[in-house]
Amino acid sequence: MKKLILWDIDGTLIVSHGAGVRAMERALTRRFGVTCDLRKIDWAGRTDSWITGEVLRHTGIPDTPQNSHDYLEAYLELLPQELRDGPQGQVLPGVLPLLDLLQRRPDVAQGLLTGNLKRGAELKLTHYKVWHYFEFGAFADDSPLRNDLGPHALRRAREKHAVEFAPERTFIIGDTPHDIECGQVIGAKTIAVATGRFSVAELLAHRPTATFADFSDTAAFLRVIDGV
Repeated sequence: MKKLILWDIDGTLIVSHGAGVRAMERALTRRFGVTCDLRKIDWAGRTDSWITGEVLRHTGIPDTPQNSHDYLEAYLELLPQELRDGPQGQVLPGVLPLLDLLQRRPDVAQGLLTGNLKRGAELKLTHYKVWHYFEFGAFADDSPLRNDLGPHALRRAREKHAVEFAPERTFIIGDTPHDIECGQVIGAKTIAVATGRFSVAELLAHRPTATFADFSDTAAFLRVIDGV
């Protein structure tokens, strides 16, 4: 039976040093002429569509479908510039060897489960030259609630590979408690990594299947996914 590996992006695969946040702040000014310090919003592990609603409410802009659409379109227009011209980020330690290895394994399928919009995910991962590893995923386009994304990812994995992936052979990987929770609600295994805002101790409190400081120890990661 195949195993399914679903990756978060920011703080898990890559760090962009705030490119997305800066693009969202600039988009607010471009579309609505107002400013907002996104650091006032607890956005770690949330979806772009959820964050949009919070930003609009925080700034007093009506939270309408049109305003959300216009705001996110402006964000996507500005994101490439922030990725290119802002502080240079990187693919996080150990990630590239894992992506390469997992891509070559016939018993593994890997995709994305991320709070990014699909177009935003593609822009970020193309910039860091890792988009080609992922043929499917679940995104903020599917739902503003991260806990809703698991079933979308499982459905797309099934459609792509013509395989029914059992939740107990599915691993959701991320750097926040929200990543852990969205895996637990579908009965998946969860792998937490402390390369984002949360420490190993903070992540352990949410009882993931496994927790890593980073993914530099490839063998240790493989022992987790091969233990099922």
